[in-house]
Amino acid sequence: MPNLGIQSYNLMIQHIRQSIPSSIVVFLVALPLCLGIALGSGAPLISGIIAGVVGGIVVGAISGSHLSVSGPAAGLIAIVIVAISDLGGFDTFLLAVFLAGLFQIAFGFLRLGIIGHYIPNTVIKGMMAAIGLILILKQIPHLVGYDVDFMGDEGFLQRANENTFSAVQHALGAFTFGPTVVGFFSLIVLIATQAFGYARFGISKFLPAPLLVVLAGTALGYGLGQVTPEWTILAEHSVQLPNWKEGLTAPNFGAFGNMDVWIVALTIAVIASIETLLCIEAADKMDPLKRVTPTNRELIAQGVGNSVSGLIGGLPITSVIVRTSANAQMGARHKSSAIMHGVILAGAVIAITPVLNRIPLAVLAAILIMTGYKLVSPAVIRSIVAKGYTQWVPFAITVVAILLTDLLKGIALGLVVSLIFIAITDFKSNISYSEKDGLYTFSFRRVVTYLSKGLLKERLERIPKGATLELDYRQCEFLDADIEEVIEDFKKHSGYKNIAVKEIR
Repeated sequence: MPNLGIQSYNLMIQHIRQSIPSSIVVFLVALPLCLGIALGSGAPLISGIIAGVVGGIVVGAISGSHLSVSGPAAGLIAIVIVAISDLGGFDTFLLAVFLAGLFQIAFGFLRLGIIGHYIPNTVIKGMMAAIGLILILKQIPHLVGYDVDFMGDEGFLQRANENTFSAVQHALGAFTFGPTVVGFFSLIVLIATQAFGYARFGISKFLPAPLLVVLAGTALGYGLGQVTPEWTILAEHSVQLPNWKEGLTAPNFGAFGNMDVWIVALTIAVIASIETLLCIEAADKMDPLKRVTPTNRELIAQGVGNSVSGLIGGLPITSVIVRTSANAQMGARHKSSAIMHGVILAGAVIAITPVLNRIPLAVLAAILIMTGYKLVSPAVIRSIVAKGYTQWVPFAITVVAILLTDLLKGIALGLVVSLIFIAITDFKSNISYSEKDGLYTFSFRRVVTYLSKGLLKERLERIPKGATLELDYRQCEFLDADIEEVIEDFKKHSGYKNIAVKEIR
């Protein structure tokens, strides 16, 4: 027994050591996204940090996923903006977040997490590729100092009547010298470290490429300002952390009887759960060890996280694909990485705010662009196309739909298209057709539903006069009533074509 305790302790220490580089990188990715999502939601900036800390520490500790990282999600911004306004204040909204967590815990105990296992692979891969494209397109403006939109925005439509594409167009015509130099320098360094195998060197375990770029890019930005004042990177182009001493907002429990609060809570719970299940499926696909996350436990973990976040003044939480993919790409193998990123986020905000506020947004944009590229690299696209049109068409539609709308709408359309292709493929394979010397054999396999009705009628009508039809039901587990009716109707008029019908059961 003592030996088992020592082994468990050594294993934990090993996981923590392996997780340090990935947790630092996830922290660097999460920091501007937490602030940006809070800003875009019209909520106090500190609420985004709180949600990031709770998502890392609380959700990370309870979750069964070893790669997923949780925090405030861009997909909930529209709901948060409207809810804060309609409910009359941020404190009442926090009560809705707390109750949303209780709903999610109930979802977990009701075993609704199984829904996540039925999302087609093409949709999941389409979601990952779309997020990759969105990261690249959304971060290009920040790379050149066009910081009109907030970091973390994933929607197609932006403020000031702009959209994703028009923002890129305007950014390319509105370079700011300091951020542009730092941004392209950071991007070139990241590309070079990958091309020359920086990860093979021992130093990368203590100084991963993204952290190296943050240090070098921040130093370059400071140096530019010392050379020429016009090249100084202003605060508006840098991380802007709030003062954590402003205090935490408590939920307004006096609004417990307000029906609108419960409606908002249920809405948040449903949407946050769907986004989480989607991200968990993606995380499992990125896991090199191919572990399967218990989805019901994940809903419970998210529920506890949301209730805690609501209690102490944080935004709603979901599992987030951007942070998760950064975690996976840095070689994380254990959930200690997600937990440590939350600890680092809390400690950094409390202890080194002035240092963090010197980091240019252009540096972080370069890191996110590289993260996005790995999600939508040419190798990923080629692997999908090679599987045929039944895979790449739903994949492409999912990507375009997410890019032009938002995550949930794009997923919904991709899911519909994917299910149509699955149904077509399924009913084509459920009935096989063969012909030899005037003997036509129709073999029914597995479950034959009404979806096969049209094709079956068409094939039956092609049988020429004087032929013999053999219907083989030996491998059929279920035959829909519509199919049985089509067969019976054919048998009734087969005599007019002198077609003999045989059945094998």
